[in-house]
Amino acid sequence: MLTLLVFFALVVAAAYHSIIEPLYLNPKSKIPGPKLFALTKWRLALEDYKGSRTRTIHALHQKYGPIVRIGPDEIHCNSLNALRTIYGAGSGFERTWFYRMFDAYGKQNLFTFSTVKEHSERKKLVANAYSKSLMLKGPAARMVQDKVSQYLALIEAQGDAPHEIFSSLHYFSIDAITHFLYGPSYGGTSALEGNVQDRALLNDIIDPTRRYLSWFAVHLPKLTKWMYTRVGLMERILEPVIPMKKPTTYTGIRKHALDAFHRFQNAAQTEPETLSTESTIISRLWKSHESIKGSGSSALGDLDIASECADHLLAGIDTTADSLMFLIWALSRPQNSHIQQKLVDEVRALSEDAFEGGMPRLDVIDKLPYLDAVIRETLRLYAPLPASEPRSLPTDCTIDGYSIPARTVVNMSPYSLHRNADVFEEPLDFNPDRWFDEAEKVALMNRWFWAFSSGGRMCIGLHLAMAEMTVLVVAVYREYTTSIAPGFEDKSPAITSRFELFYDESVPKIAEHTCLIEFTKA
Repeated sequence: MLTLLVFFALVVAAAYHSIIEPLYLNPKSKIPGPKLFALTKWRLALEDYKGSRTRTIHALHQKYGPIVRIGPDEIHCNSLNALRTIYGAGSGFERTWFYRMFDAYGKQNLFTFSTVKEHSERKKLVANAYSKSLMLKGPAARMVQDKVSQYLALIEAQGDAPHEIFSSLHYFSIDAITHFLYGPSYGGTSALEGNVQDRALLNDIIDPTRRYLSWFAVHLPKLTKWMYTRVGLMERILEPVIPMKKPTTYTGIRKHALDAFHRFQNAAQTEPETLSTESTIISRLWKSHESIKGSGSSALGDLDIASECADHLLAGIDTTADSLMFLIWALSRPQNSHIQQKLVDEVRALSEDAFEGGMPRLDVIDKLPYLDAVIRETLRLYAPLPASEPRSLPTDCTIDGYSIPARTVVNMSPYSLHRNADVFEEPLDFNPDRWFDEAEKVALMNRWFWAFSSGGRMCIGLHLAMAEMTVLVVAVYREYTTSIAPGFEDKSPAITSRFELFYDESVPKIAEHTCLIEFTKA
């Protein structure tokens, strides 16, 4: 009898902690959402595994409203009030443990620091290099022009054959970001010029199994670490079942970044006077190296600098390349020929003063209204990082009228913000003209536009990315018109972001990491 009572008590206790408390007594129980998601984190993990997390959460918002409970200790929001509360300057919300998977060489960086203090101290060292004024004129502008010139040469060499722009735009973006970070001598790549080793750096980025590795790293981190640190016989036993074969995602790029740091370090020790005039990110970080600043808390070690540069390198490849690919693809679709023509007319109306050495001047094309609308609409509909951005607060707070306990994970996503039909009419349509609507509507759309995040964590590379996109788009459409290659008309290109593929949902078929475009000389 006593055994039965103990068993019954255990069952009641388990039911209380796993069902009654989370569903009915917890403050988060008042937040709408499916009960199964509130009971266990593995319900959302299933959507992650299927690659449907972001679309599923968006559907939940459409059903339940602007705040939804998506896990026992996780919510998702989709309102301007929540955007200001969570991501606004001085909000106090911090990045969660999720971002630690992006540490490099065991060191944190701008992307992975959780606290505002750590992030702001590191940001001060490099923020000026990313300023808009330096992007419009100076070494960075000339570097972008040089890479765009090489991209046009690649198109010219292709001739009349269909051009696979997913790959070529990744060559462009990796060359641009590595030259910006390291300069041509220490880590700048030459993928656009056909360097086989530099092009191979992109292989582990485009491997589709990276999505499964991301899933394991987030949901089963200890198991993932254990599997990938086995050697000898156990390594061979595990090889058929690990989510991604070695080398894993970013292995090649992180090795390149570490090698680039060592080359720079050797040069800094032998010719410091020469490096003092460099305008690269690594040269700016080196000024805070412990060999110069001593051993104070603000001094950076070797791997601190290597990790910071590796983070910027990884952040600057997919984002720019994917955005440019979707922009060209969208303009090339037959139903958007009138949009392409408007852009062509604006670009070809530019005077010769808008160009130097045959390349667009950033300080001139930065003011082109239709170009800006095309880029903005691309970033709205095809945001390069469309998924959730998790945060947490160490104290209780209130969001959209609901009490949120301390350390609850709260999220928002560009995907849902940019598809609010009350703000963006026909949100699934590619329509740059929406940005010329009446002033009140445009102001509202701008408040909901979140392609680069906001607040203190706003994308530091925003102005570099915009410089790359504006120069390349103007240069391409000054010389060419574009169209979808035969056989690709019913396909949407698809990109990888974390666990998911993203693509244009109005198109019946997808082509992962592929986009075929024809370029016709003007």
